[in-house]
Amino acid sequence: MNNWVNGVKIEMTAEEEAAQQAIYDSRAIASSVHKLNIIKEIRDGKLKQTDWWVLRGSITDAQTAKRKAWRDIPTNFTTESQYDELLVVDSDTQKLTHSIWSTE
Repeated sequence: MNNWVNGVKIEMTAEEEAAQQAIYDSRAIASSVHKLNIIKEIRDGKLKQTDWWVLRGSITDAQTAKRKAWRDIPTNFTTESQYDELLVVDSDTQKLTHSIWSTE
């Protein structure tokens, strides 16, 4: 890696490179954690919206599977690119596009 000082490119030492990489890594982790927290909020909302499925006493197998899929999101989606896929919003409808969010 290189560093720029007063417009001059200077080669970084191994210690400087390690420190810079740690900064990049911590920012990436913070971004992933933030995205996962948003996903969990959405998931929790979906579960609350569909609690009546359970409370009515006649939940279907498909509804049970859908609620299980939502609860399993943190286990089944573990990378930032997967988080990005879960958070894609349709520009026309302003709704999440990933099939896991469907309540049908």
